[in-house]
Amino acid sequence: MRILSGIQPSGKLHLGNYLGAIRQHLELQESGDAFYFIADLHALTTVKEPRLLRENVRDVALDYLALGLDPARAAFYKQSDIHEIPELSWLLTTVTPMGLLERCTSYKDKIARGLSPDHGLFSYPVLMAADILIVDADVVPVGKDQKQHVEVARDIAGSFNHLYGEVLKLPRDRILPEAGVVPGIDGQKMSKSYGNDIGIFLEGRALKERVMAIVTDSAPVEAPKDPDTNNVFNLVKLFAAPEETAEWRSRFAAGGLKYSEIKKRLIALLDERFGEARERRKALAKDPGYVEDVLQDGAARARKVAAATLARCRRACGID
Repeated sequence: MRILSGIQPSGKLHLGNYLGAIRQHLELQESGDAFYFIADLHALTTVKEPRLLRENVRDVALDYLALGLDPARAAFYKQSDIHEIPELSWLLTTVTPMGLLERCTSYKDKIARGLSPDHGLFSYPVLMAADILIVDADVVPVGKDQKQHVEVARDIAGSFNHLYGEVLKLPRDRILPEAGVVPGIDGQKMSKSYGNDIGIFLEGRALKERVMAIVTDSAPVEAPKDPDTNNVFNLVKLFAAPEETAEWRSRFAAGGLKYSEIKKRLIALLDERFGEARERRKALAKDPGYVEDVLQDGAARARKVAAATLARCRRACGID
């Protein structure tokens, strides 16, 4: 079973990224032939500063390796290093109905957030389909809100196969277990675009300042409180053991709890979860040659599959 997933280098990875996708990616590398890529071509729709894009790509690579991605198990590569992807994307474009792209919710959502409606943003789903189809992926792990991307890839592959024969494998989605809404420091869903995130690799004073900035209500200390409406509790329960979570819930209901106390515990929980990974990341950052070798080795593995897929598609189209 070949597993394919990608992550955009559009900013620092945060707790929402970890709980919603990264953790599951690391688990799935034990379950099959995993292909994970850094989607730097996709990032060009939002990141327009070259230096920043390069830094973001390097940061994502360091983060994944530090958190436990095993290059011996998973092919880990930059999307832009697989030159077959853009060519397949064009071949797929020629069989993709406009109406299919116009119905894509991600395009509508991004326009609603104020992003410029350029062609890259509109044709984003075709490039994503190429990412998936070029490596003959069997399974694409996604959240519920990204299920449409896999459906679009299947539709496009189906159109190509209808016209040229059974050339492309139709992938299926695997819905990732819900981590629930990971609240940001303002209580909204944690997101880089909202500026309310807590970085995975923050530590020391920077982590303390971010956690202490989590918005809470102004209820008196002695008053009983509803833990489920508290932003700090809703983060703590994502990292604490069930027994500890139950204890915090009881303390909220009883009253007398200072929010600073549970914020300090959240800091400790994050230190416990990510402390070893932080140290690995610091070591990896001192060896950029190793990180680049990992990405190049992963690209070489991916290109072997991609070259064969593209050759089939070129022959089918008559441009071999």
